[in-house]
Amino acid sequence: MLIVKVLHLWMVVSWFAGLFYLPRIFVNLAMVAPDSVAERERLLLMAGKLYRFMTPIGILAVALGLWLWIAYGFSGGWLHAKAALVVVLLAYHAYCGRLLRDFQACRNVHGDVWYRWFNELPVLILLAATYLAVVKPF
Repeated sequence: MLIVKVLHLWMVVSWFAGLFYLPRIFVNLAMVAPDSVAERERLLLMAGKLYRFMTPIGILAVALGLWLWIAYGFSGGWLHAKAALVVVLLAYHAYCGRLLRDFQACRNVHGDVWYRWFNELPVLILLAATYLAVVKPF
């Protein structure tokens, strides 16, 4: 079971790396000048590849987390709170996909400052989830 825990942590770390970097690409996309087609296309290519790479990693992270939950039969409010954070993170991931499609279709409505703030949400979720998993406050 320890190997499942190691794989879960590895997938979570990898997924968060993507969740931290993809919105940063969005910041850069929001700052691209309208006449800079090559730069825009390069950033869109990077964002698309990253999203396609991080999606299966996120699925594996969640699946391995569910495996651990079932195997250990954890109970307690902390785990339910952590599961709620995972649901928020899944919604964030899906919303990143929508934002990417908006950029691809030239329908972006947000500025670079909005994306800078948007980029902070997974940081806060990671902080809260780590606190819950380590401290188990309730």
